[in-house]
Amino acid sequence: MIGALPAAAGATAPASLPPRGLDGLDPSFSRLVTAGPGAHTWHLLDNADHLARLGVEPVGTLLCVHGNPTWSYLWRRLVSAATDRAAAGGQAWRVVAVDQLDMGFSERTGSPRGLPQRVADLDDLTTALGLAGAVVTVGHDWGGVISLGWAVDHPDLLAGVVLLNTAVHQPAHLRVPAPLRLALRPAVLGAATVATPAFLETTLALARPRLPRPVRHAYRAPYRGAERRGGIGGFVADIPVTSAHPSAAELDRVAAGVRGLDVPALLLWGPSDPVFGDQYLDDLVDRLPHAHVHRFEGAGHLVAEDVDYATAALDWLADATTGPGATTGPGATTGPDATTGPGATTASVTPPADVPTVDSSAAMPTPPYEPLWHHLDAQRDSTQTALVEMAPSGGAGPRVVPWALLARRVRELAAGLTAVGVRPGDRVSLLVPPGADLTAVLYACLRIGAVVVVADAGLGVKGLTRAVRGARPDHVVGELRGLTAARALGWPGRRISTTPLPPAVVRALGVGHALVDLVDAGRGVDLPAEPSPDGTAAVLFTSGSTGPAKGVVYTHRQLAAVAGALRAQYDLGPGTGLVAGFAPFALLAPALGARSVTPDMDVTSPRTLTAPAVAAAAAAVDATVLFLSPAALANVVATADDLTPADHAALARVRTFLSAGAPVPEHLLAAAGRLMPNAEPHTPYGMTEGLLITDATLAGIREATAARADGDLGGVCVGRPTSTTQVRISPLDDDGAATGEPTTEPGRTGEILVSAPHLKDGYFRLHLTDRAAARDVPGRRWHRTGDVGHLDGEGRLWVEGRLAHVVTTADGVVTPVGLEQRVERVPAVERAGVVGIGPRGAQLLVAVVETRPRTRRPGLASAELADAVRAAVDARLAAVLVVPDLPTDVRHNSKIDRTRLARWAEDVLSGGRVRRP
Repeated sequence: MIGALPAAAGATAPASLPPRGLDGLDPSFSRLVTAGPGAHTWHLLDNADHLARLGVEPVGTLLCVHGNPTWSYLWRRLVSAATDRAAAGGQAWRVVAVDQLDMGFSERTGSPRGLPQRVADLDDLTTALGLAGAVVTVGHDWGGVISLGWAVDHPDLLAGVVLLNTAVHQPAHLRVPAPLRLALRPAVLGAATVATPAFLETTLALARPRLPRPVRHAYRAPYRGAERRGGIGGFVADIPVTSAHPSAAELDRVAAGVRGLDVPALLLWGPSDPVFGDQYLDDLVDRLPHAHVHRFEGAGHLVAEDVDYATAALDWLADATTGPGATTGPGATTGPDATTGPGATTASVTPPADVPTVDSSAAMPTPPYEPLWHHLDAQRDSTQTALVEMAPSGGAGPRVVPWALLARRVRELAAGLTAVGVRPGDRVSLLVPPGADLTAVLYACLRIGAVVVVADAGLGVKGLTRAVRGARPDHVVGELRGLTAARALGWPGRRISTTPLPPAVVRALGVGHALVDLVDAGRGVDLPAEPSPDGTAAVLFTSGSTGPAKGVVYTHRQLAAVAGALRAQYDLGPGTGLVAGFAPFALLAPALGARSVTPDMDVTSPRTLTAPAVAAAAAAVDATVLFLSPAALANVVATADDLTPADHAALARVRTFLSAGAPVPEHLLAAAGRLMPNAEPHTPYGMTEGLLITDATLAGIREATAARADGDLGGVCVGRPTSTTQVRISPLDDDGAATGEPTTEPGRTGEILVSAPHLKDGYFRLHLTDRAAARDVPGRRWHRTGDVGHLDGEGRLWVEGRLAHVVTTADGVVTPVGLEQRVERVPAVERAGVVGIGPRGAQLLVAVVETRPRTRRPGLASAELADAVRAAVDARLAAVLVVPDLPTDVRHNSKIDRTRLARWAEDVLSGGRVRRP
């Protein structure tokens, strides 16, 4: 290896302590240790003396190993955070962060050190340190491989594994990452890694955002001069790109050994890493299926610099070693009998990893389980209509599918998917608009135990790309538009087209099969056994209206419970005709035994749905139930004048209509009710994590509003919990944080907590988000919604906004919805958003309004309008601004994006350019 490098690569130099003054590095942690037969001297960071001075006994040791071309400085925050936590009375972990030989400020040995030698070197060091008891290895980049080599060799000491972007195996179908391929070229290797600092500088440039100058200076400190950079070149030269490489056998040994590790594992990942991308994360999850995983959206290769990994790791360690059934000694496991947070258990199902399992001791009873395809099997010979697609992508008017055809097509596709290699546990991304094809493929995937990934086009291109890449599907089923986007945007997965495509298009898009091919391929193929009720069934992406879309994981049992909750609440079942203007209801209709229809609309824009289109859909299935999003419902009301007498007759047959997805104003429900005079208006409250939590009728909302006193908290009444749901409130503190003990006491504003059998199982590869959602909850099957609100004396829930939108003023905490409702009573106001600007604790309230008639330009409100708005509220407003349109989320077109609105208002009021938010 050294032969390919400049002569300077073989230089020797003694170990030394780092210079003082390096940003964020406490020199008191540094020490030198001599170890091994060669008596080589290492520099390392070690907080053992600090813990001794504190008089605390460590529960174990974190053995941290950096990669190339970093050094122990990478772990400075973990060393400091662990020490600070011990000083504050928390768990005490000794942290030993090494500089590998020839790296950092450790000795320059002048000898080549391949992977086998580096694993042996680390063993020599830990022997010299006398490490005993619980050891958790922590590794990044090639330090991850070396730390895992030590872990595999020391099962008697190993208590856990923490990994940041790394790899132990190069998949045969993937090339070595481009930056490494370039550096490995003989003509480039020496110049890029040793003779110049190019490799080092390239690595530092991978941080997101750019590293501050003092931090870059610290990383460069041990590598100033070619004679100091031999280890960098040696590490690159040691990458085993072929099986003949001297380190290939050791890498294979370590990779195989990782499968046998049964200790707690945590994978913290930067998905924007051009070196160790998500394909390597997939491999690690396959080898460590019990691991907790968190992908930090936007973070890259230097994930330790991009995010607060130290707190994440220490919190995980505290959970893994102090929860019921957990241990701190070697061999502690995280199987289904161990816990990882306040009552949350770890899944043994794979994929995906990192989701809590159903808790059989939950307060709410678990309903009897019927698989989602139960009614398909029961009605496989029925000629009655199962679903109608009003505007199929191929045109030619409504497409009517009877139960017998739908059941047969599901069986045929299930067999075909099995024949072409889709296996139980494979993730299948469905890029198909709601309709017959999506329904058939979805139920076929569920039947064979594949995990369906649903991220609808309403997320927008950026959000959809983030969702699909994050889910790492094994297969993608899509229409031409979806497959074209998948190819252009580099989405992973084998491609399956819903329709046959020309050969040139097939080659260009990398399509392997069409659905019609699957029907042929599946002839004579036996279906696999039905999946376990507690196996993972789906990853459903949230709207992303309050941050990046998250993949919500459901088991088969939980999806069946969703269908059961809808059936019980609204008496849905065989004989029901359902107009489904919201994809989840369209997809659940066959599980309910109901006939459903998807109306003629652009699913990416709910506001495109018109009243005649709804009436036509209702007539097609003789609908008795109708579900629309608030944005769709608003446009239906707005286009009501276009209805014909026949349309009115079809709508008059509707007995129940539902609207949810965002708060639905009373006047909108009433207006829709006038179009469906025989229907009872409902507005359920829920979220992707729990589709039905509470339910309110228009009459109930009016009753609650009439009973509310003028001084009440305000908010949107969303009714009472459904029969299988519990609700608690975690009161807000003075900083606007939900820290209070969960309660049902009326009139206490706080974060809304919910529990139900049909609640999600967890989030896909978002361990920290799972942990936050289950923080301080009164049982295992609870979820913190991120919404704020209160219960009234009758047990009704009132939603006051989002936790992230709470305003902390000098006068106290303010939730936005109540103020917005008061502002919207002003005759000249169509809609309002109330936000806070300035520092937390001293924020100023600003009202931003859409006017009636609509203003053409954003800016300050007229004095007359500002006075009217101020008179309507009982809080001090710093300003009143007007806009043509309030910014809303992409998917629902109705939820006000208050975070974006607050940034805009602060910029305008501080003298920035006045443009639309």
